[in-house]
Amino acid sequence: MNVYVAPAEMRTAVLSARTGNRTVGFVPTMGALHAGHLSLVDAARAECDVVAASIFVNPTQFAPHEDLDAYPRPLERDLQLLQEHGCDLVFTPSAEMMYPAGAETSIDVGAVALPWEGAERPTHFAGVATVVMKLFQIAPATHAYFGHKDYQQTLVVRRMVADLNVPIEIRVCPIVRDDNGLALSSRNAYLSPDERQQALALSQALRLAEQAHASGQRSAAALRQIIRDHLAAAGLSPDYVAIVADGTVQEVEHIGGPVVAALAVRVGQTRLIDNCRIG
Repeated sequence: MNVYVAPAEMRTAVLSARTGNRTVGFVPTMGALHAGHLSLVDAARAECDVVAASIFVNPTQFAPHEDLDAYPRPLERDLQLLQEHGCDLVFTPSAEMMYPAGAETSIDVGAVALPWEGAERPTHFAGVATVVMKLFQIAPATHAYFGHKDYQQTLVVRRMVADLNVPIEIRVCPIVRDDNGLALSSRNAYLSPDERQQALALSQALRLAEQAHASGQRSAAALRQIIRDHLAAAGLSPDYVAIVADGTVQEVEHIGGPVVAALAVRVGQTRLIDNCRIG
């Protein structure tokens, strides 16, 4: 496994890896890797000739009051895990290399970034879109892998790639959960044992909504209320609970096709997101 810090060196390595029509699967991460990230690496390994990844805690997607300074950065452990899962190329730049003095350009992807996460974190998706586009330029792979846990983020990336004619295929892989249902997240490390138990209410609430739909409930308002009631019983108040048409951020009232139930909740000081596809 080769590790690069300089953008030019990573770009040269990826372009070299693509010679002879070989495919390169790219997994952008902020590190603090868990089984969810590694499932993306495994998917890239299964589908592509060469696997590349990045580890970069992107400052532009954090608001001033968020956890940039506290975000975990176990680089040596992360590199070991990537090597164990067959990663070939890793990019680990500094913030100064990604955002040289005087850098001002950012990407606004429009309406898909406005509700839900965008409303709660107004600068977040501009930071995400900008760093992902920069990474796609530095690591010009044939495929890029993202997790469904960040549902709205996957829509933002797809919109950007389509609008800006980026020649890369986006793959979205399933959420990976603990045996108890908790969606894996680097921020789970912030949870105390009691908070971790309380956080199980997120996946439980989504599962109750799934069960209600399977029993014939087609009212999105009813499903949202089921989710809110279960969260409230666990002492949690969500930032939002959304039922949207699958592949969009558009809320529905009557469920006539596949939808995604998505939520964001603060458990103690830790903000967690989760979602599930229904129908």
